Amino acid sequence: MKTGILIIKRWAIVETICYLYSILFLYTASSKLMGLSDFKFQMSRSEVLGPFTEWIAWMVPLLEIVLAILLLTKVYRLVALYGSLVLMTLFTSYIDWMLRFSDHIPCSCGGVISSMGWETHLVFNAFWIVLALIGIVLLENLKNISL
Repeated sequence: MKTGILIIKRWAIVETICYLYSILFLYTASSKLMGLSDFKFQMSRSEVLGPFTEWIAWMVPLLEIVLAILLLTKVYRLVALYGSLVLMTLFTSYIDWMLRFSDHIPCSCGGVISSMGWETHLVFNAFWIVLALIGIVLLENLKNISL
C-alpha cells in the first residue's frame, strides 16, 4: 500500500514539474515572439549569438513551444524533460559565459524574466535545472517500477 502512495506522489511531482515548465516555456516563447524585433536586436548585440540572430530568434521560441507541448504529453514527457534540461543548461551557460567574458551583456529574455539581475537569473535557471533533474530521476524510476 505504501508503494502505491509513493508512486502517486512521484507522479504528482513529475506532473507539477512538467506543468510549471510548460507555463514557463509558453510564457517566455510568447514574450519573445510578441517582442520579436526587440528580441532580435538584443541578440544581435551579443558577440556570441549575433551572427545567428535571425535563426535563433525563431528557433528558440519554437523549441520552447514544442517542449511545452511535449511536457504535457505523457508519451514524450521524459524526452521533453531531457530537452528542457539541455535548453535551460544552454541558457545558463550562455549567461555564465557572458558574465565572465563580455563587456556588454544583452538580455534577450522574455517578459518579467528580462528584469532580473544576472546573478538572480543564474539562480532562477539553476532552480529550473534542478527541477528538470528531479523530474527525470522520478520519471526514470517510475518507468522502471512499471516494467
